[in-house]
Amino acid sequence: MSVLVAHGDRPREGVEPGKARKIVDVAVGVLVRPNGDFLLTSRPPGKVYEGYWEFPGGKLELGETVEQALRRELQEEIGISIGAVLPWRVELVDYPHALVRLNFCKVFAWTGELQMHEGQLFSWQSLPVSVQPVLPGTVPVLAWFAEERGFLGATH
Repeated sequence: MSVLVAHGDRPREGVEPGKARKIVDVAVGVLVRPNGDFLLTSRPPGKVYEGYWEFPGGKLELGETVEQALRRELQEEIGISIGAVLPWRVELVDYPHALVRLNFCKVFAWTGELQMHEGQLFSWQSLPVSVQPVLPGTVPVLAWFAEERGFLGATH
């Protein structure tokens, strides 16, 4: 698996010479409407990369599967209950604050109205996205969408 290095010019937190960084597993929901639009949310106030746009989700808790974490996180963060979870792709991102394994899952069915419980914003987007800045770990997903949809133009 390749590693996407985000902001490689910044120092890495928790890096000790000769020791590997611990990987943080994250479940990420790629919610897609029937017309192909997808949901992006902004990083909440007070969090690392505040205001950057990303796909919603969060860290796996001890003993949780990716699907269990995704169901819990989307309920807690944006107030929806999701239907089928389709594992899609996995991307390893080396952020200055953490080494993160993003487990992207497509979701085509959910119930409930979007409620931003953490003070974040949301936006239904298509390619190219109109919100900025986009979190580095989100960029590959936009490229995957472009590939799937036969786009050759800019994805961000």
